[in-house]
Amino acid sequence: MKVAFQQRQDFGEDPLACRETSHYQREYIEGFVNKWDELIDWESRARSEGRFFIDMLREHGVRRVLDVAAGTGFHSVRLIEAGFEVVSADGSPEMLAKAFANGRAHGHILRTVHVDWRWLTRDIHDHYDAIICLGNSFTHLFAEHDRRKALAEFYATLRHDGLLVLDQRNYDAILDVGYSSRHTYYYCGTHVSVRPEYVDTGLARFRYAFPDDSVYHLNMFPLRKGYTRRLLEEVGFQRVDTYGDFQETYREAQPDFFIHVAHKRYREAET
Repeated sequence: MKVAFQQRQDFGEDPLACRETSHYQREYIEGFVNKWDELIDWESRARSEGRFFIDMLREHGVRRVLDVAAGTGFHSVRLIEAGFEVVSADGSPEMLAKAFANGRAHGHILRTVHVDWRWLTRDIHDHYDAIICLGNSFTHLFAEHDRRKALAEFYATLRHDGLLVLDQRNYDAILDVGYSSRHTYYYCGTHVSVRPEYVDTGLARFRYAFPDDSVYHLNMFPLRKGYTRRLLEEVGFQRVDTYGDFQETYREAQPDFFIHVAHKRYREAET
């Protein structure tokens, strides 16, 4: 039986007032999801990020990975092909359906799970060496208690020496300097326009325009880098390393994206 997906984005009478965590499920409609790979461009994305995630996970002895923001499956497929055991999760059933189809197109059967991060352990019962939360996905959480709850669930799902790899746009630069993007590392698709239509300290509303004149929007919370790092540490991660566009050193306003690598380690109390 074919699932009837929503056909039109609906942000209500005032889209700028739409600041609810659960709304993202109604933003990733079938038409938008079907165009998402045009935005990403798998081949260009793979070239741009290189082996950053693969090498980092291998360096830390990771074997089992939970991809909690699988989207259309780009990173799940890449990690499977690199030899990792991967479970692909997402809060959008439309995204999971597309990820599964993409996995089959690449010769893989993805293990997919529909989850809400805030209750991750309700549906995910295993523990993992690493969790990846990529694609600016964490910024769909608008309430601080949702962000703290999700991070606590990530922490609980990791093994005692596990890694959380979480990325975000450089909202500091967007808020303080203004928007610019080289589209070098993340949204590599050609002839696709991505830009913020409205930004304040509580909302970044992005507009995505495609060559066939179709336009979609996403409402997201503009996380500042320091705030995200503080949340990770307060939840219990003992060390957080932050990269700017895959580089260890960078000027704060330069990267399009930050990648946080949070380490779950138990340290003996000092005597």
